[in-house]
Amino acid sequence: MDVCNAHIRENTFVIFVMIISGVFWLHRLVKFLYNVCCYWEIRSFYINALKMTMSELPYATWQEVQARIIEIQKEHQICIHKKELTELDIYHRILRFKNYMVAMVNKSLLPVRFRLPVLGDCVFYTRGLKYNFELIFFWGPGSLFENEWSLKPEYKRGGNRLELADRLASRILWIGIANLMLCPVILVWQILYAFFSYTEVIKREPGSLGARCWSLYGRCYLRHFNELDHELMSRLSKGYKAASKYMNCFLSPLLTVVAKNVAFFAGSLLAVLIALTIYDEDVLAVEHVLSSITLLGVCITVCRSFIPDKHMVFCPEQLLRVILAHIHYMPDHWQGNAHRYETRDQFSQLFQYKAVFILEELLSPVVTPIILIFCLRRKSLEIIDFFRNFTVEVVGVGDTCSFAQMDIRQHGHPAWMSEGKTEASIYQQAEDGKTELSLMHFAITNPHWQPPRETTHFISQLKERVHREAAGASSETHPLSLSESEPRSLVANILAGPSTLGSVHFACDSSLTNNAVTGIPSGGTALRSLSPISSSLHLRGSLSAAHRASGFTGRAMTGSGTDARTVSSGSSAWEGQLTSLVLSEYASTEMSIHALYMHELHKQQSRGDLSRHTWHRQESDESSDSIPDEVRSEPNTHSRNFPRSQTFPTTLPSPGASFTSATSGSAVGQDGAKAQSSTQRRHSGPAADHFGAGGKVVRTARMPMGGWAEEGKVSSRHQEPLQEETSEDELPPHIHKVT
Repeated sequence: MDVCNAHIRENTFVIFVMIISGVFWLHRLVKFLYNVCCYWEIRSFYINALKMTMSELPYATWQEVQARIIEIQKEHQICIHKKELTELDIYHRILRFKNYMVAMVNKSLLPVRFRLPVLGDCVFYTRGLKYNFELIFFWGPGSLFENEWSLKPEYKRGGNRLELADRLASRILWIGIANLMLCPVILVWQILYAFFSYTEVIKREPGSLGARCWSLYGRCYLRHFNELDHELMSRLSKGYKAASKYMNCFLSPLLTVVAKNVAFFAGSLLAVLIALTIYDEDVLAVEHVLSSITLLGVCITVCRSFIPDKHMVFCPEQLLRVILAHIHYMPDHWQGNAHRYETRDQFSQLFQYKAVFILEELLSPVVTPIILIFCLRRKSLEIIDFFRNFTVEVVGVGDTCSFAQMDIRQHGHPAWMSEGKTEASIYQQAEDGKTELSLMHFAITNPHWQPPRETTHFISQLKERVHREAAGASSETHPLSLSESEPRSLVANILAGPSTLGSVHFACDSSLTNNAVTGIPSGGTALRSLSPISSSLHLRGSLSAAHRASGFTGRAMTGSGTDARTVSSGSSAWEGQLTSLVLSEYASTEMSIHALYMHELHKQQSRGDLSRHTWHRQESDESSDSIPDEVRSEPNTHSRNFPRSQTFPTTLPSPGASFTSATSGSAVGQDGAKAQSSTQRRHSGPAADHFGAGGKVVRTARMPMGGWAEEGKVSSRHQEPLQEETSEDELPPHIHKVT
């Protein structure tokens, strides 16, 4: 004992590691106590405010909880600034900062993509880097937000944008230096965290490091605006199996041969050692025998992960179609190129090995300071402009990201069924159809939500087109064998892909198959066969029983399939839970069909413009300020030489299969009055600075976002007026009212 104490006292590094370990365990204890307090507060809210008992919570859906919050707001005015809350208001309160992060990743504002000399294009986005981003932007000392719901007033004006950019750059520099100085401590912390978290898992399941997981960047890239954590994870989990099969299609034949031989020799040695151990247990007492058995077992497990299943069929295009049905986002050039290693490498940035995830987290303390100091700091002006241009104030909610409003006119993309309905410039457009897909996802998930009039027109028009195409597909395609008949419509072509993967087709209950879109036997069978719920052969009978017990009609499920999630009072808890699960699956199926339809239609519409649909973009879609249309339309090369984002696409022809043309939707007329659930304010400065060809700063008048609001109209905040600063060096913002 004394010898051990003496060795520990003499070894400074051991003392340092023990101190970090003690702090680590103390931090975990404090975090545990904090989570318990938060849980108790949430429990009290459910019991006292929502009048829900703890026995009801395991069987309650989010839609039921949300409906109770909306009803209680009408009675007790939980939010004092509004008489009624909408579903969108609740999502904005929960996902305020996450919507900003999703928008910044979508516009390639955050430096997470890099081109390295040897490795090529790489993505580096870890929990440590994400923590620093949130610390800088949202809640840290000197951040852009003064509290959890309001952006600081000076960041809502454009008069002092250069000064604010310098201040933000200086703050990023100091935070990067702090990360650099604390790098040894954070590195030891990360190593200890990985050791305590994964050692037991690796010992129990050595092949877990060869498993894959959705990367942190993938979760942010694939996330819809206004999508809760459990909704995102449910969607990605449904696509996990198909994604794993797709990645397993690209195993190297040479690596397979080597893995088979190494596994054979390791297995032979392991068999001999096990046989000797059975014959004489004293063999375990020999030095390194037990360690050899463990290492040989790990070696065999790792080698087996490189040996493909002999029954596996190489069908990357169909698998990629199934993946798209669940994740909803995919670069256009992947379609038709699913068999290429370039597509596989790009998809691996979204769906990475667990071992790579752990390695990136271990490297994060070293790489994060470099990214902050050399990459993020030079984007400070773009970040300031982003928060000013894309922040709106919603009564009862506070400052939110304008992209989260899912306004087609303001942030729609002409190549994603928004042509004629959007007035957004390239800088204002959300990339990859994020606005349109997020809008459809939110409308399907929240069927009682009442969107503005133009948004309602877009949703109803899209559903009508999908229903019309699906009706043609169901009459032209046999429900049990989609691959035997040639599809003649767009939806039939979409559904023909995934159906080839479904080995088991389930017949649907007659009361459910009469619904729009989700009730189509071919589409429902093709997509439900990929879902975990379809693996249960007794689902059909349970569904019918739960459906009859709950008293739902086919009409209640038409449209989104989620209108009937609330279980009647006479239903049992099990029937209610099963019905909610089934209806959630139908809503997921409907969204999958809409996502596939929108991607195929977008592919058709964008064949003439191949410069906007590949994986990589250069710098930024446009300058950080709104460029007037007359300047943007000039053929002058200098007027087009503005920065591009890293995800802005380069020209890459896609050899995709030809599809029949779908009926194009008629443009919806512009109504004078726009119905909106809440009053919004847009913060933008009256003028913007642009750098001319000779490096001179040219001052141009700022246009309203999308050009749809009237200048000079001021909307006063309901019951809580915003105090404007009247300093001479800052001009007041243009405040646009949406009624």
